[in-house]
Amino acid sequence: MRELIHEKLRRTGGEGGVIAVDRYGNIAMDFNSVGMFRGARDSRGRRDIAMYRDAQ
Repeated sequence: MRELIHEKLRRTGGEGGVIAVDRYGNIAMDFNSVGMFRGARDSRGRRDIAMYRDAQ
């Protein structure tokens, strides 16, 4: 995922990001732009809502 977002996509002049969840419920959120609206909530009620990278 990291290679696609930070190398291949950027090389073509693109910006974007991905929110991914694996079969165990682990959440990954990565992007190569200034900001990306994103949010997640787990089964314990933990919330993660952010827009800019430093808010992670």
